[in-house]
Amino acid sequence: MSKKVVILGGGESGTGAALLAKAKGFEVFVSDQGTLKEKYKADLTAALIPFEEGTHTVDKILQADLIIKSPGIPDKAEIIKQAKARSIEIIDELEFGYRYAQGKVIAITGTNGKTTTTLLTYHLMKACGFNVALAGNVGESLARKVATEKHDWYVIEISSFQLDGTTTFRPEIGILLNITPDHLDRYEYKMENYINSKFRLIQNMRPNNHFIYYADDAVTGPEVNKRTINVAILKVSLKDHAAPARYHHDKMVFNIGNASFSVAQAETTLKGPHNLINTMAAVSAVCLAGGKVEAIKAGLKTFKNAPHRLESVGMIKGVEFVNDSKATNVDSVVYALGSYTQPLIWVAGGIDKGNDYTLIKDEVARKVKTLICLGKDNEKLKQFFGSIVPEIRETQTVKELVRMALNAAKQGDVVLLSPACASFDLFKNYEDRGNQFREAVVELKMEVEGVSS
Repeated sequence: MSKKVVILGGGESGTGAALLAKAKGFEVFVSDQGTLKEKYKADLTAALIPFEEGTHTVDKILQADLIIKSPGIPDKAEIIKQAKARSIEIIDELEFGYRYAQGKVIAITGTNGKTTTTLLTYHLMKACGFNVALAGNVGESLARKVATEKHDWYVIEISSFQLDGTTTFRPEIGILLNITPDHLDRYEYKMENYINSKFRLIQNMRPNNHFIYYADDAVTGPEVNKRTINVAILKVSLKDHAAPARYHHDKMVFNIGNASFSVAQAETTLKGPHNLINTMAAVSAVCLAGGKVEAIKAGLKTFKNAPHRLESVGMIKGVEFVNDSKATNVDSVVYALGSYTQPLIWVAGGIDKGNDYTLIKDEVARKVKTLICLGKDNEKLKQFFGSIVPEIRETQTVKELVRMALNAAKQGDVVLLSPACASFDLFKNYEDRGNQFREAVVELKMEVEGVSS
């Protein structure tokens, strides 16, 4: 009689886990309290996997030998408590996928910068000729990748929620970028619980595995120093000139194994000090995996980051328009402002999440000539920056915004959409906000210059 596996949550991770469980001969059932997307229903139907939506049939779920839950479902959920009371094993899709993966894993976590670092690591691994897959929070789930293809390496972006559901997961190379307060409602509002969750990345790693971390981070650096870590450690630093991956004399310098080389940020496609950290972490990982220096350098010149992250979307009359719609908090805007030396037309606003704008006050005073507020309620922005920025304007439409920005700018200026706020007052999500901005810039460019972008 085959083992019964119940999947809780029918999104990308749940559907991927279901496909892998089916491929391995298990009796599979998917249960989602919400509504399944059509593409996932189609995947499950094609694989003859039964599912339910809009409810959890408790009796059926508690007959499972193994429950694989979506990382979004907390341990305090009632169905999880009932399953634990019956001693049913409960794991995450990441753990399940790892149990069947034949290749090695590069795993990237951190509060900020995960996606860029993951995409860059994957890009560089491909540039070096590795048989590599991209999985996790960016791309498809690990379980789906393992179910459908075979790879020598998997580059995976991992959240703390996913790490919480792991027991045997062991990366060959693990990257921890930074830790700042986030999702604390999931961790009993205790920062130490969130920190411990991030450090689950290395809980099963062995002395011959490699742990890359950003040593200058206010939390990560001290935590590494006070913990007993029995793996090979590699520091990334902007300050420590003895670190194997460091920034020195305006160059990223690497001394990793037998490889010693340097790269200027101008030789890459990424801007800003935060991307020095992301780049050094990614390059270090690919070096440790055996990537060749020349292939890495070539790859750095061809990388294209995910949309909505300091994405240059057009140049009109010598004014660059940059889409950083993913910057939905002040910490992210710190990075964005630090990426430019030119005068800025800064576009901000939306739903404020308790922002502390003092973090960017000095940088805004130095660089921003005009603030354009894009939101329904702009009072907090206007009050805080009213005496700091020479000019403040506001609008609720993107088409008007780009025209307003171009009128306020001179040749050589940058129009920076980096909102510091959630998007739900005027847009579906940050992607919708960024897409509308990009489209409006392209339309304005055609109108002004009579050419396509």
